[in-house]
Amino acid sequence: MKEIVAIIRPNKMTRTKEVLAALGFPALTAWKVLGRGKQKGLAGEVSFPLRPDLVQEEGGMRYVPKRLISLVVEDEDVPLVVGAIMKVNRTGAIGDGRVFVCPLEDAVRIRTQERGTVAIL
Repeated sequence: MKEIVAIIRPNKMTRTKEVLAALGFPALTAWKVLGRGKQKGLAGEVSFPLRPDLVQEEGGMRYVPKRLISLVVEDEDVPLVVGAIMKVNRTGAIGDGRVFVCPLEDAVRIRTQERGTVAIL
């Protein structure tokens, strides 16, 4: 099993969920997060007016709003899921996000105490 963690643009969240569900991966966890990459938070990334104290002199922001999603999949499904996330979220512009694939030792469904693959299905 692997955990796939992706940091994406907020406006891509709905489409990402739709595509993953259509591929058979409807279960995920999502958070509203703030962060920035090496571009130091481009102010043009957001579609709302910024308070002056949030904008840095270089035209950047302290942090940019993003969405972080996490889902657990079988090893053989990693290329499909990562490919789908990439296809939906890649605009070719700075700020498209990141995808991380992490090894996962075990999973336990609390209600039934099932372990491993059956716990994530």
